[in-house]
Amino acid sequence: MSKINDPELALTGKQKIEWVKDFMPALTKIGQELKEKRTFAGRKIGMSIHMEAKTAYLALILKEAGARVYATGCNPLSTQDDVAAGLASLGVQVYAAHGVSENLYRQHLRKVLQNQPDLIIDDGGDLLETYCKLPEDAKWTVIGGCEETTTGIIRLKKRERAKTLPFPMMDINDACCKHYYDNRFGTGQSTWTAIMDTTNVLVAGKTVVVAGYGYCGKGIAMRARGMGADVIVTEVDPVKAIEANLNGFRVMTMDEAAPLGDFFITATGCKDVITARHFMVMKDNAFLANSGHFDVEINLDDLASLAYSSSERRENITGYVLEGGRTLNVLAEGRLVNLAAGKGHPAEIMDMSFSLQALGLECLIKHCGELENKVYVLPDYLDQKVADIKLDAMGIRIDHLTQDQADYLNI
Repeated sequence: MSKINDPELALTGKQKIEWVKDFMPALTKIGQELKEKRTFAGRKIGMSIHMEAKTAYLALILKEAGARVYATGCNPLSTQDDVAAGLASLGVQVYAAHGVSENLYRQHLRKVLQNQPDLIIDDGGDLLETYCKLPEDAKWTVIGGCEETTTGIIRLKKRERAKTLPFPMMDINDACCKHYYDNRFGTGQSTWTAIMDTTNVLVAGKTVVVAGYGYCGKGIAMRARGMGADVIVTEVDPVKAIEANLNGFRVMTMDEAAPLGDFFITATGCKDVITARHFMVMKDNAFLANSGHFDVEINLDDLASLAYSSSERRENITGYVLEGGRTLNVLAEGRLVNLAAGKGHPAEIMDMSFSLQALGLECLIKHCGELENKVYVLPDYLDQKVADIKLDAMGIRIDHLTQDQADYLNI
């Protein structure tokens, strides 16, 4: 039985799911293929992804292809209760509610696993980590799973090196149709949409400090500049730092940037990117937001220890009052701002990412028993398939190599 906040919200949730469906043509087409083949007939699939409309549509695609689907969120603040109710009303077992405690969040992960799924879809790695912590006599054979975040892949590769990865995992994050578009264009737009809706302040003319110049950071910096901001990038990777500089951004250390920024946005996947010594020199009314998966990039314990008081100044904004009366504004409790304070990536972007997820699961079934307990990047031909379907849906035609050209390039 589903565990959700309010079943009466189902109608609104179903409306949201129907809306995004119109903007996810690639996933719809791939879903039709999977449904015709009954790819997941008799299979159980456990999902831990942000519980919002695009995710719900993916769950329904898998269900229509024959799977029994069990879904929960991967972040307590990104769960939308109406979507959870709508998805549950459509036959998916849902264990998710907005704003749950850390303990209840972990219980929901365990609820999904109690159904002993054959395949998993993870976002950040919490579902797999929960499986690994089960007693040995409580575990079962899992065919494999898919992971779509940079943070999750880091955790998986750590287990792979330690030879503690319990089953094969498909690296969706490093597929071109994921990190080129989801990480850069999706994160860039959805992060700023959430920040602007939450703060209702002007971006033009402000100084924006972006921590991390991976694909997510690139998207955030690009959109900030497009809105008229002066953008500073901080990095630990010298190659990425040079790239940011050659792309026209100022590059410096966080110590140097801290007194200058009006907005600080972290996108590194690492902890303690902004700490006490940075808070102590920031401007009054600076905004701090995080676009990394976990709420560890902005050290809120440090900030709380420096603050005389804190209070909710506006929905999803906590103000911390420091010595001298300066206030620092933290968005969405330092959690993933585009989902904890927004609606996530545009549907057209998640169309590609979730198409890759579905094809990744199909690939794992096809190669069941052949794969080692390692992290595998999604095969290129599946990446190309999603891109071809997406281009067709966009009404865009491209050239194709002749056989003579292909021979010349040794393809």
